[in-house]
Amino acid sequence: MIKNTRKILITGSAGFIGYSVSVKLLERGDNIIGIDNHNDYYDPKIKDARLDRLAKYSNYQHYKVDIGNKKNIDDIFQNHKPQKVINLAAQAGVRYSLKNPLAYISSNVVGFTNILENCRNHKIENLVYASTSSVYGANTNMPFSEHHSTDHPLSVYAASKKSNELLAHSYSYLFKLPTTGLRFFTVYGPWGRPDMALFKFTKAILEDKPIDLFNNGKHSRDFTYIDDIVDGIIKTLDNPSSGNVDWNSDEPTLGLSKAPWSIYNIGNSKPVQLMDYVTALEKALGKKAKTNFLPLQPGDVPDTYANVDKLKNEFNYTPSTSVVHGVSNFVKWYKDFYKK
Repeated sequence: MIKNTRKILITGSAGFIGYSVSVKLLERGDNIIGIDNHNDYYDPKIKDARLDRLAKYSNYQHYKVDIGNKKNIDDIFQNHKPQKVINLAAQAGVRYSLKNPLAYISSNVVGFTNILENCRNHKIENLVYASTSSVYGANTNMPFSEHHSTDHPLSVYAASKKSNELLAHSYSYLFKLPTTGLRFFTVYGPWGRPDMALFKFTKAILEDKPIDLFNNGKHSRDFTYIDDIVDGIIKTLDNPSSGNVDWNSDEPTLGLSKAPWSIYNIGNSKPVQLMDYVTALEKALGKKAKTNFLPLQPGDVPDTYANVDKLKNEFNYTPSTSVVHGVSNFVKWYKDFYKK
């Protein structure tokens, strides 16, 4: 137990990252109000299993609510009066945004604005929210830095998360609401999302089916293990932004007082070639993959690489999990969860 435990509202608490953060905060003694809409974007079985584990904690309370429903969100804030908020609820996925863009506007723009309004009205001490490495879009300057322009997103998903950063800045400036955006880089690990590559690859290999490798397998990704992500989220949650604004280099310096707003990359800062990722998975499974090599998907970027100096310097963020170790942990969890 920690001293001075806090009441923290976490949206997307039955999701991959939300569940993992919730467990860590519950175990240190914080009181968590969890919100999740339990949509069927991916198999809800895994969300139900995460929630079953959260429900065992006496300091956890759950609401099956969509953040796009303003009245329900208003009521939860009014009834519980949280001190801090972590917003992880979002319609995720680059490729799905090509098929159903309105889902991204409803959850990622309207829903996020509902969260901001309540944080403003209830004088929340700190709002930490999920952004994404996808905001870097057409930028090819590696490694991606918070100083780089993010004005050319390549998907509706990326554009919706860029809007979160801009809306957060407006609220921080106008209402002195401390906000911290975290640009996640390819998060993976136990209890992960079935729509992501590691999950799909593992399932296909075990079922002796081929895996799809886009851009003919010529991708590199800054794969970031879930424990390292959780560590960064909690570090920023415990230390509200005081106004460390980094303007893009192509924007003019504005003669305005600083807003309590910050943006950080949160990644492993060690990009891995996709084929090496597959090799690590084959080793963990003890089985070779069958492969389909396909062209680059619309909305995808060939490579990602996070410069995490800012998060490291300000919060002593030190990601430490190798892909070999992380993939092995995932495979052990997967086989146990699905009884493989």
